[in-house]
Amino acid sequence: MAKQNRHHPMRLDEAALRVIVRATKVFCSDTILSMNEFWNFFQTLLGLSLQPKDLTFVQISLRGIIVFLATLIMVRLGSKRSMAHRTPFDAILLVILASVLARAINGSAPFLGTIGGGAVLVALHRLFALLAFHSHSFGILVKGKPDVIVRDGQCDFPTMWRNHVSTHDLEEDMRLNAHLDEVAQVRLGCLERSGEISFITKK
Repeated sequence: MAKQNRHHPMRLDEAALRVIVRATKVFCSDTILSMNEFWNFFQTLLGLSLQPKDLTFVQISLRGIIVFLATLIMVRLGSKRSMAHRTPFDAILLVILASVLARAINGSAPFLGTIGGGAVLVALHRLFALLAFHSHSFGILVKGKPDVIVRDGQCDFPTMWRNHVSTHDLEEDMRLNAHLDEVAQVRLGCLERSGEISFITKK
């Protein structure tokens, strides 16, 4: 009798283990089934398996909403200065990002893959910005450097010619940005990396 009692707890443990394993399998199968049902619903809702010409107004609208929210998150996680078009380095990100994500809306590229590609572009831009922050040489490589085109009231015409800045362009920026009408009043004029011309006037 004592011998039977020694093995009785073991049989209970084995039985309990089988119950747990069976319950786990049922739970996993139910979870996988639910995920498959959700994915099928998601595909139908956004028309992920359809050709661009077969997309409905509602599907395109929903794609646009999702892409808008995803882009907002990407930009918020990225650099604030990228929205200011500070340099061609920043402007290129916005142009390419807009082009890539537009494909997710019109269905000409895989929806989720396109959003993922946009996220990679934002991450790459942020990485380059960090490298430029820590390395001045790398910053010049990807962002360029300012050029002095006016010094002590004298125009540097070779530099202006190299940057395709005419005398009329210079005078226009003087009026708009520095409220000046004579180059002689400028102590220093620089063509910045953003393409804008900044002026320091003589005192």
